Amino acid sequence: MNNQKEQVWFITGASNGFGLALVKQLLDAGYKVAATSRDKTQIEEKLGQSTGLLALTVDITSDDDVKRAIEQTVAKFGKIDVAVNNAGYMLLGALEEVSDKEFRQSVNVNVFAFQNVIRNVMPYFRRQESGHFFNFASSAGYSADACAGSYNAVKSAVIGFSEALALEAKPFNVKVTIVSPGLFRTNFLGAFPVAQNKIEAYGTQHLVDAMNQYNGQQPGDPDKLVKILINSAGKENAPLHLLMGGDAYERAVNYYKSQLEKLEQLKELSLSTGFE
Repeated sequence: MNNQKEQVWFITGASNGFGLALVKQLLDAGYKVAATSRDKTQIEEKLGQSTGLLALTVDITSDDDVKRAIEQTVAKFGKIDVAVNNAGYMLLGALEEVSDKEFRQSVNVNVFAFQNVIRNVMPYFRRQESGHFFNFASSAGYSADACAGSYNAVKSAVIGFSEALALEAKPFNVKVTIVSPGLFRTNFLGAFPVAQNKIEAYGTQHLVDAMNQYNGQQPGDPDKLVKILINSAGKENAPLHLLMGGDAYERAVNYYKSQLEKLEQLKELSLSTGFE
């Protein structure tokens, strides 16, 4: 991927938020982009028609749908250089409040859908011995929040399998970057589901109210974030972990510092379990 402008990008969740901002910047700069959403008309209405844009209606939880979309991308543009797993959502609710159906749907969209993209893009990346995955996690994947455990779980999973993917893909010159934003001024806080089985004792509603009140005041600029992704794509020194925003950086650093301190305190106990 020597000439960045010749890159072909495949992006999920492209009708809003980071996905839409990324597609806009890429098209303005002359890149070719396959942009997916549950309804491609949402993308076309916001971006119009362009020779560099392939808008696709895709159910990312369907492996067949994702495979077909990737085949359409290669048929139109000849290749894929960068795949962005961006689509997802946050489910709030204490773990006791979250139903089996709600939790499974969250995992389906936030974890299994990412795997559908990886599984179907990786053969192309392997054959061309180049490529770059950007997998969107969250600062919430590094430490837990009360009443957001299902979201912590899926974003921790993204971090975990992306680290494994980076090891597996390295021999084929394929890069992996885990994008972990803090609070950015997208529509994310204005469109999240809440567990239907509300248990007053947990006070989940207080977190929901705080999120709603903070919507529109987030400190992060999504245009600045996606510009960093574009500049990083395909680079030899592309980072594995990309914590975006001061709040995300502080959250991860403070968490790891505290965990190292606790590990050290329990070192003698940890080492006491071996055979004498």
